[in-house]
Amino acid sequence: MSSGRTVPTRSHGLGKEGVSTTGASQVEFGDPELTARINDAMVQVEELLHTELSSGEDFLVDIVMHLTRAGGKRFRPMFALLASEFGEKPLSENVIKAAVVVEITHLATLYHDDVMDEASMRRGVPSANARWDNSVAILAGDILLAHASGLMSQLGTDTVAHFAETFGELVTGQMRETVGPRDTDPIEHYTNVIREKTGVLIASAGYLGAMHAGAAPEHIDALKNFGAAVGMIFQIVDDIIDIFSETHESGKTPGTDLREGVFTLPVLYALREDTPVGAELRDILTGPLEDDETVNHVLELLSQSGGRQAALDEVYRYMDIANAELDRLPDSTVKEALRNLATFTVKRVG
Repeated sequence: MSSGRTVPTRSHGLGKEGVSTTGASQVEFGDPELTARINDAMVQVEELLHTELSSGEDFLVDIVMHLTRAGGKRFRPMFALLASEFGEKPLSENVIKAAVVVEITHLATLYHDDVMDEASMRRGVPSANARWDNSVAILAGDILLAHASGLMSQLGTDTVAHFAETFGELVTGQMRETVGPRDTDPIEHYTNVIREKTGVLIASAGYLGAMHAGAAPEHIDALKNFGAAVGMIFQIVDDIIDIFSETHESGKTPGTDLREGVFTLPVLYALREDTPVGAELRDILTGPLEDDETVNHVLELLSQSGGRQAALDEVYRYMDIANAELDRLPDSTVKEALRNLATFTVKRVG
């Protein structure tokens, strides 16, 4: 349940997507003018990202650019750009900087996450810790945070204060996941972890994009809350897909989290059931699963449980929250694009 699995590895759900020659994501929003504006701004984001991370000693640049060159959807900066459309200065220079700050911060969490998870691959390439070592990967994440801090200093103390709070939540989420639920409710623990590790940075993208465009306070708040809800939706949907989808549909091997001993929301709900299926799952799921036969048996038990539907009910609850926040915004093609994003994310689970 790492932050690196937060955003789907397929489409954003806003339309047809490709990659430009600069590496920036290209997305079709259904409105030619909006599409052109956002895609042009995404090119600026990509250029500033590369310029910022290409400064410094060569050996540092090679490492911090490793995951940047590997690609990524750039969802967070794209959301920041969309959020800026609700202000008087959409897609301004400061909005571009804010979008890059969020993406660099996200990249830093990926380097640190891969060390925590002992991951060997990231975005289709060897992870930094696998290519170099854990110390190098940790320091790469740290230098990325230094880059983000430098850009933040250009955006003012309000942005610095906001990110101090955001950093604190991100680290709290990672620490919470590391120490485990202990004596707390496992479902409450899971929810807190994904809110802190996933929701907070997507919320930050909406907040900073809108704030630096001069949006009204109530619209900034709505976009921040919408981002937080979408982050929860993304993660829960990904966790459902990990358990219940076929490899040819998702591109993932079912039960990856189970093999790592990570029990996500559908599993936690199934474990809670007072049924023979729940009892058998409680007997089996005491740690990581090491053999395919056991994984397949657990997946079959989970398919007989109510875990999937209970997790979906939570998705729909967050969808209601996301839509309620959008209802606070003025009608526009941007608002509809954001609504389509949340809707498509839910539809990924069928």
